[in-house]
Parts: sequence; C-alpha cells; structure tokens
Amino acid sequence: MQQFSRQFNERLSLFNKDALLSSLTGIQRGVERETLRINSDGSLAQTNHPQALGSALTHHFITTDFAEPLLEFITPPETLTKTTLAQLEDTHKFAIENIGDERLWPMSMPCYISREDDIRLAEYGSSNVGQMKHLYRKGLKNRYGSMMQTISGIHFNFSLPDAFWQAYLPEVSDAGTGQNVISAAYFALVRNYRRFCWLLPYLYGASPTMCSSFLGSKNSNMNFEKFGKGSLYLPDATSLRMSDLGYTNNDQSRLRICYNHLDTYIAALRKAINTPSPQYEAYGGKVDGQFRQLNSNILQIENELYSPIRPKQPTISLEKPTDALESRGVSYIEVRVMDVNPFSPVGISQQQMHFLDVFLLYCLLKPSDEFDMPGYEETERNLKRVVVSGRRKGLMLEKNGVEIGLREWGNEMLDEMAEIASLLDKANQTQVYTQALAKEKQAVNDASLTLSGQIVERLFATGETLDNGKFGLTLADQYRQNFLKSNYQILNEAFFKQQAELSLKQQALVESEDKVDFDTFMHQKFGV
Repeated sequence: MQQFSRQFNERLSLFNKDALLSSLTGIQRGVERETLRINSDGSLAQTNHPQALGSALTHHFITTDFAEPLLEFITPPETLTKTTLAQLEDTHKFAIENIGDERLWPMSMPCYISREDDIRLAEYGSSNVGQMKHLYRKGLKNRYGSMMQTISGIHFNFSLPDAFWQAYLPEVSDAGTGQNVISAAYFALVRNYRRFCWLLPYLYGASPTMCSSFLGSKNSNMNFEKFGKGSLYLPDATSLRMSDLGYTNNDQSRLRICYNHLDTYIAALRKAINTPSPQYEAYGGKVDGQFRQLNSNILQIENELYSPIRPKQPTISLEKPTDALESRGVSYIEVRVMDVNPFSPVGISQQQMHFLDVFLLYCLLKPSDEFDMPGYEETERNLKRVVVSGRRKGLMLEKNGVEIGLREWGNEMLDEMAEIASLLDKANQTQVYTQALAKEKQAVNDASLTLSGQIVERLFATGETLDNGKFGLTLADQYRQNFLKSNYQILNEAFFKQQAELSLKQQALVESEDKVDFDTFMHQKFGV
C-alpha cells in the first residue's frame, strides 16, 4: 500500500530544485466541449450530422455525444493553454462554416425542446461497433430519458509529464517511480479533488437558469422561480447541470465507487457492469426485433458512470476503460464538473484553464488520506449544497465533520494555492497563474462575480427581464458571426477537410471488416 510521506509545505519546498520546477512546463491539457446544433429560432436541429464534418465514429477531433445534433469537439494533449484555445477556436470555426444556417448553443442546459421524441439519437453507421454505440444511447434514453442527455459540459483533461514524476516521486515515496506509484499519486489527486471540487461549480457553474421545456410536465422538488417567457431559475443555484436534474443518478450513488486504490476502483466498476439491475431488466430482450439497451446491468458500460472526475488511460478499439487502466495504469485525469461558459465562444476561457492547473496541482500536493464512507459521503453533500445554493450568503459546508462557511474554506484553500500559482508562474515565466488566482479569490468573496452570478445579473440587469432562451440565442448568433469573420490560427480548413475525408474512409473500412452479424456480436460481447 503506497504511502506519501511529506506534508504540504515540505512538498512545496521540493520545487526549489530546478529539475522539478522546470518539469511543470510539461503539464499537458486537453478539452472536450459539447454543444447542441440549433436552428435560427433556437429550436433543436433535426438534421443529420453534416458529412462535411466527417464521421462521428472515427473522427479524432469532431464527433457526437448522445444525440445526433450534440456535437463534441476534442483537442489533443498540449503543453500551452493558448494552443488548446486556438485549436478549439479553429474547430468551432470549421463547424460553423459547415452547418449551414444552424448555430451552436452556448449554454449547458439545453435550448427549447418541445418533446423528448424530438431528440434524435446519434448514428454511427452500419458497423457492429457503430450499432453498439447507437444502442448504448438507446439504453441511456430508456434508463434516464433523453432530455437529461442533451445537457452539455466541458471536460478538462490534465496530465503531468514523466519528468515531473521522475523528479517528484523519489522525494515523497519509497516505492520508486513505476507506473503503479504514478497511478497511486493520481488517485491521491482524485480523492482531494472529490474533497475540494465544490469550489469549481461555485466559481464556474453556469447553469442557474434553464428553459422550462427541460422539465416539461415532470415534477421537481426544487423551488424554481419563473422569469421571462418560459424560463426557470433557482436564485442561489450555480449549476443545475450538476444537480439532481442533470448528471446525477440515485442508483449510481449507491455503487460506492472506491477511489482509494486503482485495483479497488477497477473492481467496483467491473462489479457494476456485471451486476444485473432489476430496474433495468424491464428493457431486456428484443422488442419488434430490436434491442433496447446493451445489457440490463447497473451500468451498460463503464462510461455510464456519472462522476465529477475520472482517472483515464487511452483505450484501443473496443478495449474497456478498466482493462486499459489495469494494463497501463493512469495516464491522465478528466475533470467533468465544468459547465459550458456562455461568455466564451468556445465554452471555456484561458484564465479558467490557468486556475484549473493551480487547483489540480494543489489537489496533488496536498496530503490525501484514504476515504472512509462518512468522508466520501461528506464530499457528496458539499457538492450538492453548492450546485443548488452556492451563492446563498453564509452557506455552510462540512470539513472533516465540522461545519465551515463556504467563503472561509474557499479563502483558506486559495491562500494555500498562492505558492503553487507562483511556482507555475516562475516555471513558465509569466504572471497568468497568480492573476487567475486573484480573480477567483474575488469571486469567493463576492458571489456576484461567479459565472452563475454574472448570468443572473445579465438576465435581470435592465429592469426588463431577459428570457433565458433569448440570452442564449443572442450569444449563439454573435459567436456564429464572429467565427465566420475570423481567421484560422493553427488548424486550417484544409486540415479539417483532410481529417473529415480520412474519417469517412476509416468508417467504411470498419464496416467492411465485420465478420459476424450484430446479434452474434452482441452475444459475444455482452452475452445477450
């Protein structure tokens, strides 16, 4: 069992060594941005995924998520945030240029959708793997409903370079610098992230409002207030996306996924994907000759687990994430708690990325005790309080069983992060990390400066309430015009056309290589 010995201040002092400090320039990050294609009136697009964007099955940078109009843009790992941002902007520009008169919805909670049946499930072609991806989404629709699956987010991928681990681990561990020790260090980061991640929806939650069509005729125990033409909001909410309305699931919360060790994490996930669920057996078997889900287990596949963070290892074709982790350990972590920032044309700002670097390095360097069940449940309660009430004056959280004010705890953490920001500034010969930290410290002390606070202020600022849908559509129109006028920076039009063509050829190749029919494939892979 891996033990990390030094306390926080001692770990910070290690960066006096040039090798460790300079390794911070090798931090890599990537972004996955989800966004709905919408019509000019704000309604959900009903068109197919544009062929000009390539194959959603095999394209490396442009794909779809749950729904056919739910685009996902993916940037590769990069060491410079300005490169990542430029790549995102280039990808958005190419997409805008190839979706006709459609726009990209700039908010996490979806646009106006009159009926769940208007949400078309994503299609991935006739190959067995393509049909499997479509069927997985059919299972999600049956289990949770389609509306929840149209919520968009930002996933931030973060990894530390091998040079960092080779310089850092010998100072804090007596177990060497092998992959098992690196994985243990990433899991220590993950546990602290779970303890502290309430801070991210407080600062960056950007879904305090939504179109009332999201609820439809369903009841909610939340005390929503109405505004504009068919809009709803919770006055103190930060992230409805992360609330019980969005990417949470009560059945999954009972899984008790263990974040103490890689092997226990893998075991818990494997148990979930192999344990039948009486609730989901209702969708078992075929109806009219069609499957309705991949299987009737608690999770169809590992990706169905809704978690605010995931330890990751890139997979090869049809490889399960747990098999990749078991074989090659943790390569990076995926932050999944971020709402789409509507004030950024690409859903995230460079300043946010700088703060996330500071925050995640803080989670790594802080001593990280293993979870017991009360400690884990405390993290869940804190997150739930912040997403629905984060801007409430005097909101109290729990820290090791003792109540503490959100503002007090937030200031305490940001004060501790100051030296980390200084280290990152020194390594990169800049001041952007200290500046990012200072900006978020202001928001900790003034909730109106958070993203959710700014949204609410914008909607109610003029004395004439601005409707949520009109707000989103106004931004979508503005961003569309700006991208049409802008120039490519790194990835040009020829590059994207080449990638689209290659992806379509790759999809055709995948379809030509199937050796068995889909029923046989399903039996071989899932035993159904």
